[in-house]
Amino acid sequence: QVYVVFSEELKCWCRALVESVRCQADGYQLSCFLVDYAKYCSVPSENIRVLTGAFAKIPHRAKKCRLYCTKPLTLHIDYCENTAKIGPAKRWDTAAIQHFRKLLE
Repeated sequence: QVYVVFSEELKCWCRALVESVRCQADGYQLSCFLVDYAKYCSVPSENIRVLTGAFAKIPHRAKKCRLYCTKPLTLHIDYCENTAKIGPAKRWDTAAIQHFRKLLE
């Protein structure tokens, strides 16, 4: 379900999908994907509203996607043998994600 959240970074209300909810001392924090900006953000629970009416039917400008047949790689370091090799990984490294985003920009 698509909601409306206030993005502090963009200083406006945006349509978003809620990815996860974390409980904190001062309330709940929501991890959201902004469907019109293709950005992830974190917002407090008081900055979320239900999206209703015609706005809910507008198609998203951004879509989540995956690169076909592209597998994540990482650098495996063996301190005993003093070697480093690139090999398969379960998840993408943060540095690889940042590099890919820079290439897209």
